[in-house]
Order: sequence, then structure tokens, then C-alpha cells
Amino acid sequence: MARGRTRNVFVRRIGPDGDRRRPDELIVEEPLSIQLDSTLVATTMRTPGNDYELAVGFLHAEGMLGDATVTGVRYCADGSAVASEFNVVTVETGGLAPTPTPRLGSTSSSCGICGSEAIAELTTRLHPLSAAPFDPAMLATVADHVREKQDLFGKTGAVHSAATFDRSGTIIDVREDIGRHNAVDKIVGRMLLDGELPPTDLGLYVSGRASFEMVQKAWAAGFGTMVAVSAPSALAVETAQAAKLQLAGFIRDGEINVY
Repeated sequence: MARGRTRNVFVRRIGPDGDRRRPDELIVEEPLSIQLDSTLVATTMRTPGNDYELAVGFLHAEGMLGDATVTGVRYCADGSAVASEFNVVTVETGGLAPTPTPRLGSTSSSCGICGSEAIAELTTRLHPLSAAPFDPAMLATVADHVREKQDLFGKTGAVHSAATFDRSGTIIDVREDIGRHNAVDKIVGRMLLDGELPPTDLGLYVSGRASFEMVQKAWAAGFGTMVAVSAPSALAVETAQAAKLQLAGFIRDGEINVY
């Protein structure tokens, strides 16, 4: 990457000790255009870093790859990566992926595709999951374990995280991004590129709320359990029920809801 993920600025810090000027570290947010076999399919606002994973994970979650194998990932379809400021990624399948249907407009770092009709669409391409549920008491501890590995959040306080964990609560991998859905795409993209999908007896953690889009991504990747720090939406619960996915969240003082 040519650009860093944080940037230093000077701020006025005002509090009981008075008004003082000090440096502060802010998270970087830039657009990433995702192309499939040179066709632009979406643009998302993201934190630079792990961009290949993000692009692959996004395409997988949206079902755009079909049964095609990813044969290559690179910055920029035409010209140099420097010219596009490392903000265009092309995922290649040799033309074997279905002709993509682009998302209209740009996706923000908190957007999602909502609507109960989306559940019916998911059931046409995804099968119900069959993984055994995780111990709820263990799930209530995952957030604390992930927090210890959130380097960017520790520096800026402005990013979300996604992580994989095993049945003992051990954190396997963590990704951070200004967008919750981007963090999940980075996790899933890494696993797809490494040939580790569907996951073997692993759960998915997401910071913030459990939205429909988060459950959709977990289902598409094959995670049988997902835990979120905050509560889910009603549509997220309906989607989890359709997927037979264990959904837990609203972690407070060592307690957790299982929906």
C-alpha cells in the first residue's frame, strides 16, 4: 500500500485541565472501486489495507463469483496502481464468473441491502447451515479477547472489527475497517484466498450491531455462529433463523442474548 491507514492532525483538547493543543491520530477513509473481470461492480468507502481480501470477500458475499475460482487479484485494471492511488482492485476469474450486475451508486461504510424479500433471494443460492452451536458463556467473552487485538481502534477509536474464533474462544484472525461490512469482507476474503471456506468449526465476531448484511455475509461464508457486541435487527434474526445460524449479541457485563 502506498498510503497509511492513519493520519496525524493537531486538535484542541478541552477538558477540566484547560484548553491545549496536541497531535491526534485519525483513521483514513478512501473509496475502493471493485471490479470483477474488469467490470466495475461497486465502490465502497474503506480503510486502506487488505484491499484484495475486501474485494474478494465482497464478491463472494454477493454471490457474484458463482462457482468460479479466483485466478488473480490486482490493483487497477488499466494503467498503474499509483495512478489510481491504489483505490481500484480487479478480481479475475478468467471470465468464468457470471456477468456481474453492478450495484448502483456508491456504498457507504455503514450501508446494507435490506428488505424481507432479500431472505427469499438468499435461500435460492444458500443452503441452511448444520454446524453445532457454540457455548453461549464462551461467546460472552469473545469481545474482550478481540479488543486486545484491535490495534487501529486503540490508536484512533474510529474503526470496527471482525474476527474468527474457535470453540475455546481463541481468536484466530482479526481485521479492522471503518466499515463493519468491510471488516467482515476482509476476513472472508482472506479465508477464500487461502482455501479455508467454508470455515471448519469457527465462529464469526462483529463489532457493533448485527444487521441483515452481517448475517448475510456470515451465511454466505458458511459460519454457523455469529456474535455481535450490540443487538441485532429483526430482519437479521429472521435471516439467521432461515440460515439455521446461531446468532448472539448485546453483550453487557458478562451476559449475552442468544436469538
